[in-house]
Parts: sequence; structure tokens; C-alpha cells
Amino acid sequence: MAWVYLLIAGLLEIVWAYFMKQSDGFTRLWPSVATIGFMIVSFALLSLAMKNLPMGTAYVVWTGIGAVGAFAVGVMFLGEHLSPMRVFAALLVLAGLVIFKLAPGGAAH
Repeated sequence: MAWVYLLIAGLLEIVWAYFMKQSDGFTRLWPSVATIGFMIVSFALLSLAMKNLPMGTAYVVWTGIGAVGAFAVGVMFLGEHLSPMRVFAALLVLAGLVIFKLAPGGAAH
């Protein structure tokens, strides 16, 4: 169940990052409220995942999902620049996530 919590927490990190961009520096009320709400739920799920996963693994996977997901959302929905180097960098992050998951001691403590 810890990995499910972690996956959902990572996906919600993407959501709060999107709303943070939409908040225009926390100057727009509803995107700001959404940012904070999704942050709270994301952090809560991360903390539940950390009950059964090593801190380093959980945190790297959470931030990796958020980073790669935010990159994808930025390109797909916000018109951010897409280049081969940026795609390669995102693939490296994904490779790191897989390695963390497969590494001895990375699944549970």
C-alpha cells in the first residue's frame, strides 16, 4: 500500500505544481487555494508511504514523479519548450526512479 500512497502523492505533486503556476505567484485566490490543498494531501500521502519505505527512496520517487510529470504538463498544456536534451534529462530521472525501486533495500525497511 505504501507504493500506492507514494504514486498518488507524486501525481498530486504534479497537480499542485500546475496550480502554483496558475496562481501567478499566489496572487490569484482559487489557484492558490488549490495549490495549498493539493500540497497538504500530497505531503500527507508521502508521510504515510514513509511509514513503510526508506525515507530516501520515498522522497526521491516522490520528487521524481513530480519533476517528470510537471515537465510533461508544462510541455503539453503550458506551451513550454521541448527539446531532445530536456527529454533525455527526464528519461534519466525516470531511469533513476526505476533503479531506486529495484535497488536492494529500496522497497522497504
